[in-house]
Amino acid sequence: MLKTLLLFLFSTLLFSSNPIVYAALGDVIYNNVQSIKKLKEIEYYQAMHDNIDAYLLEVEETKKMGFAIENGDKSLDKKVYLQKLRALSKQNDTFVRNANTAFKQSLEDVDSTLFAQLVNSGLINTKKHKDEILEYYYGHKEDINVTGVIENYLESDRKLAQSKQKRNQYVKTKKMKEAEKIRRIRKQDLQEQEKLEQKLDAEVNRKKLEIRKEQKKELFN
Repeated sequence: MLKTLLLFLFSTLLFSSNPIVYAALGDVIYNNVQSIKKLKEIEYYQAMHDNIDAYLLEVEETKKMGFAIENGDKSLDKKVYLQKLRALSKQNDTFVRNANTAFKQSLEDVDSTLFAQLVNSGLINTKKHKDEILEYYYGHKEDINVTGVIENYLESDRKLAQSKQKRNQYVKTKKMKEAEKIRRIRKQDLQEQEKLEQKLDAEVNRKKLEIRKEQKKELFN
């Protein structure tokens, strides 16, 4: 039973991963498949459905070839596999460039629907464009359904703002405590100074009285 489970987990892991052969090139292609597939859900790409489907099919077949080579199939040529990857890499880059061009166009045309779809497509470097994304959102948030990347950014900014608020409150409280401590010390110093002055005044008055008594004695003697 355990052996069967381990074999199942191993086969599942193998099925869900990418071929190791030329992984540096292949991983970029295979990992972008779902993002490129999402483009079919965007009206802007309606005319490209056939091209996208053809690309996805070619990626799937190439991935199977990569696994076959990895598993030792000598009937397949690694050079041919590499050529396929290079061709797919160019197509992948074209899809990415196209998505970024459409993203910029959505900002210029104030197309909030296209903007949100592209932001969540996975083909836009959202970290690089975070400021642009949030600036556009705050200017047109009534037209945007907050999900995915934007929702995560807003939540992250809220947490950051809360953290800053807590930190500022802590600093403010600390400064208030320090100021209160200084006021107490100054008040205590003033009180001690007043007591000292009163003691000195009393001593001076006592000395004056003694002097007067001495003077009176001298006059009467």
